Amino acid sequence: MADRSLPPAKTKLSDQTLENLPDHVGRPRYDRAKLTPGIVHIGLGNFHRAHQAWYLHRLMQQGLAHDWAIIGAGVRPGDAAMRDRLIHQDCLTTLVELDPSSASVEVVGSMIDFVEVSKHNAPLIAAMSDPRIRIVSLTVTEGGYYQTETGDLNINHSDIQHDIAHPDRPITAFGAMVAAFKARRDNGLAPFSGQSCDNLQNNGNVLRQTVIGLAQQSDPNLAQWIEAKASFPNAMVDCIVPVTGDDELAFVGSLGIEDTAPVTHENFRQWVLEDRFCAGRPPWEKVGVSLTANVHAHETTKIRVLNAGHQMLANVGQILGLETIADCMVNPTVAAFFNKVQTEEVLPYVPQVPEMSPQAYLSLIENRFSNPKIRDTTRRVAFDGSSRHPGFVLPILRDAIKAKGSIKGMALVEALWARMCAGTSEEGTLIADNDPNWTVLNATALNAKNSPSTWLQMEHIYGDLAENAQFRAEFCQWLSSIWELGAEATLHRYTHPPS
Repeated sequence: MADRSLPPAKTKLSDQTLENLPDHVGRPRYDRAKLTPGIVHIGLGNFHRAHQAWYLHRLMQQGLAHDWAIIGAGVRPGDAAMRDRLIHQDCLTTLVELDPSSASVEVVGSMIDFVEVSKHNAPLIAAMSDPRIRIVSLTVTEGGYYQTETGDLNINHSDIQHDIAHPDRPITAFGAMVAAFKARRDNGLAPFSGQSCDNLQNNGNVLRQTVIGLAQQSDPNLAQWIEAKASFPNAMVDCIVPVTGDDELAFVGSLGIEDTAPVTHENFRQWVLEDRFCAGRPPWEKVGVSLTANVHAHETTKIRVLNAGHQMLANVGQILGLETIADCMVNPTVAAFFNKVQTEEVLPYVPQVPEMSPQAYLSLIENRFSNPKIRDTTRRVAFDGSSRHPGFVLPILRDAIKAKGSIKGMALVEALWARMCAGTSEEGTLIADNDPNWTVLNATALNAKNSPSTWLQMEHIYGDLAENAQFRAEFCQWLSSIWELGAEATLHRYTHPPS
């Protein structure tokens, strides 16, 4: 008799072992050998595999979109490690959906290859030049589009300068896209659609601006061809997907699956998409994707409540030593702060969408953030604040100032970020480098301890906001209070102001 106390034997994930997986594990019902590619996805990480790849997998399960399989790609040296892991398991991924009361597991098979990661991206350019590829999608993070603080393409960035000087040997995803557009044009092929899946306002427009702006610098005629013939649909994407660590690997192993790159995710997904594809698309609407001409309202609501909300929680979580976003929501002082800022200073600047009122959407986000099974760390969420605060938080502040509304909470959010960047929690533990610009942020935050307004002098982040007397006064007051009284006491002063 088998010893039931022993963990189950692990099945190494591959095409050949799909039928050997435990009975409770979902798996592809389609013949993966007959899939052909239609999408190249650049920046293939956990979010893509839990979101776009999952939606495509659902279509394939219905017998649809078998000519739209995904080829993964990356432009950073670190992407090679992900490629190695996935190639060795036939590009299959185990997805674990973590409902607060249960978990479901399935293997997703919509990805069929991962191009070799190369310094000058020749394999990627070749893949995108294939006439079968009709969509090139990206998740390269909010800060990965080489924008200036005014939203223009930063043509002075060294990476962009390289691609302008060497368009046939690009080092950026966008330079590779330009090279592939050129190859397609020169070979008489139609262009592909460029599809951003990043959390950016008007992300398709931003991608379009980056690609065409880069092409304009080296080949104006090609830029005109791209502008006239290619399309870049806007989209709003949403699903909370934590980083995979030892706990997640061990959990999937306990299910009897040997997967070196599994993904855990919450029991919620949303994808709102502008139906503007120059070379066709999968029938996304058959698996719950919302196709609309008004993506902007949906993305504004999501970015302001969820993405900006993440920054509200993650920074104070790091200061207080709270490991996850769910831990922040369990803390009554932090949760009350979050609700008050959202209700009084975010929801007034969120558009109404047909599906849900702003207040109902906030309640949904509070429930999602409170899911204890989603080990979404405050460190991960706080990463790259120098992109996320200007992208998610400061536009709300600007709208509030313009409307002469309350800005006390938003000023406190910024003060908490400044305190976090000082590099230690209130327990005295180190907060390690957590931003591409950490050296500057850390030095400025330490100076701001005694001179709070120093923080606002970072023009590349705050621009003219530092000149607003009300914001400056509120920020300086809050940052001084955090250093003097502590973060939690300061939050209490905000949520329970003295009469």
